[in-house]
Amino acid sequence: MEGRSNLLSMMKLSIKVLIQSSLSLGRTLDSEYPPLQQLFVVLEHCLKHGLKVKKTFIGQNKSIWAPLELIEKLCPESAEISTSVRDMPGIKTGLGRARAWLHLALMQKKIADYMKELINRRDLLGEFYEPGALIMEEEGAVVVGMLVGLNVIDANLCVKGEDLDSQVGVLDFSMYLKDPQATETTQDDSKMTAILDQKHYIEELNRHLSCTVTDLQAKMDSLEKTNSKLIEELTAATDRINALREEQEQLKQENANILQTSQRKEEVTLQDSQLELETYRQTRQGLDEMYSVVWKQYKEEKRIRQELQKELELQIGLKQEMEVAMKLLEKDTHEKQDTLVALRQQLDQVKNLNLQMFNKAQESDRSELSAEKEQRQNLQRELHREQDNSAELRTQLQQLQGLQTELLDLRQEKKQLQQLCEEQEQALQEMGLHLSQSKLKMEDFKEVNKALKGHAWLKDDEATQCKQCQKEFSISRRKHHCRNCGDIYCNSCSSNELALPSYPRPVRVCDVCHSLLLQRSSIRS
Repeated sequence: MEGRSNLLSMMKLSIKVLIQSSLSLGRTLDSEYPPLQQLFVVLEHCLKHGLKVKKTFIGQNKSIWAPLELIEKLCPESAEISTSVRDMPGIKTGLGRARAWLHLALMQKKIADYMKELINRRDLLGEFYEPGALIMEEEGAVVVGMLVGLNVIDANLCVKGEDLDSQVGVLDFSMYLKDPQATETTQDDSKMTAILDQKHYIEELNRHLSCTVTDLQAKMDSLEKTNSKLIEELTAATDRINALREEQEQLKQENANILQTSQRKEEVTLQDSQLELETYRQTRQGLDEMYSVVWKQYKEEKRIRQELQKELELQIGLKQEMEVAMKLLEKDTHEKQDTLVALRQQLDQVKNLNLQMFNKAQESDRSELSAEKEQRQNLQRELHREQDNSAELRTQLQQLQGLQTELLDLRQEKKQLQQLCEEQEQALQEMGLHLSQSKLKMEDFKEVNKALKGHAWLKDDEATQCKQCQKEFSISRRKHHCRNCGDIYCNSCSSNELALPSYPRPVRVCDVCHSLLLQRSSIRS
């Protein structure tokens, strides 16, 4: 209790001396001014009174920065001071930060307001101070009331250059001791203090009132501006609502027109689809008939070709047998000609012998004549035999000549058969070409059938954008069906026309189907 009263009296003296000296000096105070330094020392002792000691790993810590840091949460205006104090590079301790914070709050002339907010929350201060501390008692409110008088002081304090961490706060009582000749009575001092307190209170009230008046004026101006802006926005909103209503009516009319046109288009597309279905059925029936006829022709041609191949194989076998027989006949004729030549030579020899024998018969005896006659008869018999053989050989030669003529006839027949076979092969090739063309046509019809079965006719409601360029459909960008694949495209992606098998005239197709169909037709051609 005695310590609190001493600190309170020291605070009164330091504030009084500081105000009197600053008024007499008539200039802005700096950090080297002794009464100002003494005020910060007394204020630091008041904040340290009854402060709880916190134990840490390093040791016991007793700093006033923790309760001052609490002001940042209670009064958001002090956040700027707290952040600037934390960002100061030369200050490392909590005591140095607390001293820097007090310097900045005094320069802002809001140290009394900040301390008032802190003292009003004693429930939070119980965490940092003991129950009998000066801040927790009524003396704290008195100190805050005295700090209001410091608002008349203008101070310009340099915080960055000072060593606030290592300063030692010592109370200097010599500056409060006065010369008895120059001192006044205690009554004059009390009157002077009362007058100064009243003056400071009135000045503070005037400052608060002027601040409130300026705030209210600024609020009035801002309200008038916002009111004018709201009126302008209201007029713009009403104009916008009217424009939107008109646009809504126009859109309703356009929607009705679009519905009518879509219904008409749907009817037209339905009629087209019915016509396409009928033409498809007719073409399918005709294709089935053509397919059956072509298939019968193909089977008949296949049967004829098999028969021709069998006949050709028989003719080739006969030809080979005839060639073998001709070779054997030629061999026999050569052998018989050789025998004929040998018989003629023998006949000539016999004639010569007969002549010789005739000559000898005239010269020889009659006895030898009978033997020669017998020999001659034998030779005549052999001659008759040889003549018979030669006749047989002539008949065989005539037969050989007949066989040669038959061989020539067979060769001619072979040539005729070869020509007939070549003609039939050409006919078969032509039939194969016709058959391949008919197969291609059947494949085309099958592809058309698959396209008509596989590609469903896409409805208008199912497509919201073009399948190729992915652009959204609108009033200007209309929907078009591809007659080949059934999908929906825009006008630029389906501007081509081609003649399809299922349509009697050229119809609209997409770019992809157009290129595919052209490529297919070029390959077939």
